[in-house]
Amino acid sequence: MEDYMVRATAANAQIRAFAVTSRELVEYARAAHNTSPVVTAALGRLMSGALMMGGMMKGEGDVLTLRINGDGPVHGLTVTADSLGHVKGYADQPQAMMPPNGVGKLDVGGVIGKGVLQVMKDMGLKEPYSSTIALQTGEIADDLTYYFAASEQVPSVVALGVLMNRDNTVRQAGGFIIQLMPFTSEEVIGRLEEKLKTITSVTKLLEDGKSPEEILESVLGELGLEITERVPVSFQCDCSRERVEKVLLSLGQKDRQELIDEGEDVELHCHFCGRNYVFSVEEIKNLM
Repeated sequence: MEDYMVRATAANAQIRAFAVTSRELVEYARAAHNTSPVVTAALGRLMSGALMMGGMMKGEGDVLTLRINGDGPVHGLTVTADSLGHVKGYADQPQAMMPPNGVGKLDVGGVIGKGVLQVMKDMGLKEPYSSTIALQTGEIADDLTYYFAASEQVPSVVALGVLMNRDNTVRQAGGFIIQLMPFTSEEVIGRLEEKLKTITSVTKLLEDGKSPEEILESVLGELGLEITERVPVSFQCDCSRERVEKVLLSLGQKDRQELIDEGEDVELHCHFCGRNYVFSVEEIKNLM
């Protein structure tokens, strides 16, 4: 199934919802960064959540960044998404390992540990919006649910999942976000709560072959689900040689001269996509 996201409403717009399938882009990130299975699961969940949160923004130039800092082996995760379905991300320690948790599953909460989640939104205003919360479990979906309640005062249900193959490639990835509007009736809330009790896990829904539309139908079908938009999603990094040149130009003249005096090629690495950019001494001289 191709990667894409849907936006939807239900219960006469008392509920808004998002769902995404992201296996291909999570597998791309896994291969680009050579992540361990548990880090793949953590990064994949965060990218899936960021895609849907990016879909909540209005402007084409709006950018969302999610940064997790924890005391677990992975140390941190950084993900950036826009409103057009593009996402990129990396882990500080991509090869971090963690034994399975008590039920034999990848211990995402353990590899992240205790720490904070920072949400930053650059919407073209004078100052970007920023909010920091303490991690609740490190399982990411729980932490995003808490973020929406604590920082945006929007009651939400966030479900995210990544399922791995035995060869450590990505088998399934995706998730959904369901949010209540301020005018949602108690009857609708009650019906939604009862329905959510019947949902085992988002990875089970994906493994059963359900599309994003069908996932939302499973949860909201009895409440008058209406799909409003379908958006392709992908891992996309906007780094380029020209951008890296600007990084070199931003160095002070003394620092650039030291690079030249060393007489060796300079290699700069993009954390988000893993690309390397090599500049010869002559190229650095020309930049000066």
